Amino acid sequence: MLVKTYGSTLFGINATTITVEVNVGSKGVGYFLVGLPDNAVKESAHRINAALNNIGYKVPKKKITINMAPADMRKEGSAYDLTIAMGILAASEQIRANDISDYIIMGELSLDGTLNPIKGVLPIAIQARSEGFKGFILPKANAKEAAVVNNLKVYGVDNIKQVVDFFDKSIPLEKTIVDTRKEFYDNLANFPFDFADVKGQENVKRAMEIAAAGGHNILLIGPPGSGKTMLAKRIASILPPLSLQEALETTKIHSVAGKLNKDSSLMTSRPFASPHHTISDVALVGGGSYPQPGEISLAHNGVLFLDELPEFQRSVLEVMRQPLEDREVTISRAKFTVTYPASFMLVASMNPSPSGYFPDDPQNTSTAMEMQRYLNKISGPLLDRIDLHIEVTPVPFEELSSERNGEKSEVIRARVEAARHIQTERYHELEHVHYNAQMGPKELDAYCQLDEASQDLIKKAMDKLHLSARAYDRILRVARTIADLEHLEVLKSHHLAEAIQYRSLDKDKWI
Repeated sequence: MLVKTYGSTLFGINATTITVEVNVGSKGVGYFLVGLPDNAVKESAHRINAALNNIGYKVPKKKITINMAPADMRKEGSAYDLTIAMGILAASEQIRANDISDYIIMGELSLDGTLNPIKGVLPIAIQARSEGFKGFILPKANAKEAAVVNNLKVYGVDNIKQVVDFFDKSIPLEKTIVDTRKEFYDNLANFPFDFADVKGQENVKRAMEIAAAGGHNILLIGPPGSGKTMLAKRIASILPPLSLQEALETTKIHSVAGKLNKDSSLMTSRPFASPHHTISDVALVGGGSYPQPGEISLAHNGVLFLDELPEFQRSVLEVMRQPLEDREVTISRAKFTVTYPASFMLVASMNPSPSGYFPDDPQNTSTAMEMQRYLNKISGPLLDRIDLHIEVTPVPFEELSSERNGEKSEVIRARVEAARHIQTERYHELEHVHYNAQMGPKELDAYCQLDEASQDLIKKAMDKLHLSARAYDRILRVARTIADLEHLEVLKSHHLAEAIQYRSLDKDKWI
């Protein structure tokens, strides 16, 4: 007898439905699994055999042929255990399962028949709904994540016996229901850090507010203990909340990577990725034989924080250049190409010299050659892609010991949200531009027109600081954000002046 069950495979952050055809023949004995399965899929035979024996069923001693179609697409992982097992039971007529083809069925089997969680549930559920499946049966630990998708019945189960009873004996399964909007809006303002904890550093807070308002990349330069890491960890608390669409997109990436917490449904806060400086280029941008998302994709719609930037391998930093411009990363292999989104805000920190102190600081013991070698670890093209370079100086004792708290994150976030709202209205007709940092040449020409005084100012800055054309564009984007924070439509010379001063590494003392 031939039975078809359905599972799904992931390609990038999208899912493709897999048809598992199980044929149990009347003559011969054997177990044949075809359709480009990897080792984890091939090993499912042993897990299925033990699991079925432990719940009172068995794999029949007949010729069993299992085809996973499309047969030219590689199938990976242990998530097909439940799909294949149910197909074997139905094809061998041990159970009745007339409507089994109406469901996507996936899960990894333990030897006692319990189900372990799987990866990529959200994109699989989205694809199942688009193809008109009645429901999705999967491990209970993943049920909330799949239930985010409306108009699809989601059944979370603990054991294969529940699935067998559902089809064979019509014993109903408990449907998992998640109020997506309530889940989303109830958890929007949960931030572990607040800018109120930061004493002083008003100029740096101002720069970070600008960066958050326009989605600009920012580099913090300062000696040890000046508060660079403390400030960076708090920038997520002043970013605008995720939209529902952004939350779904971000959750899909973390789902594919298997990074979602158990029993979680939807990511409601912007991701904050902080990889160690020993990270490899593949781990940062993504890759592998069968490419997985890297840290820059896991930071999509959020913040990527690189602490001690010069300590990262130069090759690792250079692979970020293209994603910083295109806001996506394309990983190519001989037989296929995968594209992952990577629209993140880069926040980096560094010491100004190997000794950790500014060139004019008495504690600086680094020679000019050592300093040059240290700064050369960061290439000019990468620095060009960072909009704001901010010097972070140590906090004076008077401010550090003051009992007065700084401005709260929620107050700063309100100003940031107001500026972002202006940008959303301005770019509402553009598909790929939502905030100022994403502006291209056409948008710069349209929304960053300069009067004569502003043109003279930026010309002098370019001549004195030897700025590149890319740095010129970055200055215009930052100036546009400063004007938006002031709710002004026309750029003024003081907006440009402030934007230019946020280019510390272009100043004479750094070159």
